Amino acid sequence: MMNYMESLPITDQEKLKKTIASLFRQTCILREKYDPITLVPHDNEQYAICTRHRSFIEQYLAITDCELKHDPQEHIFRLTGEGVETVCLSRLLTIIMLLIKIIYRDKILGQTLAETTTNLLELREYGKNTNLIQQKITDSEWKDSIRFLKRYQIVDYPGAARDLEDRTPIYIYSTINLYCSSAAVNELLEAYQEEAKEYETEEEAVY
Repeated sequence: MMNYMESLPITDQEKLKKTIASLFRQTCILREKYDPITLVPHDNEQYAICTRHRSFIEQYLAITDCELKHDPQEHIFRLTGEGVETVCLSRLLTIIMLLIKIIYRDKILGQTLAETTTNLLELREYGKNTNLIQQKITDSEWKDSIRFLKRYQIVDYPGAARDLEDRTPIYIYSTINLYCSSAAVNELLEAYQEEAKEYETEEEAVY
């Protein structure tokens, strides 16, 4: 296995190492990424590297109890297995992911793939209309949540998280489908909305 790595030019070795590191850090490699300057999708070199060196990467990951999965329909390489870091989502982050999934679904059904973008203003509006957001969410909480989702290749945005304004475009990748299935969305939506109704009933009883 190491002979394969050593047979590559130094530049290719470094790119392959960075791609494997990216898999462990963000778990997904997409075929296309949004350019932070031009704001248009472009080919992701790391996806091509995964395709070219797939056999080697699979063998390497097997040592760490991980597996490289490829979704040819969504054009995504994904890291799975017992060796993958388990992430526990907070209630707030779960709700924001749910809102993003709903927005993505609405735009896929009603428009074109090029329109799968949102912004903080629209997220707040969806949160209000679906009754999912009951409490005040600070700017810091919004930005921390969106930054987390960017790390795992669920969304992307131009600039840094500190530059996120109400109308800054937030691009939604199809990886949201990996984390939120349509069945899960409907189930979670009903559960959270039921909790919201119970909360309102309790509030009315107090007053």
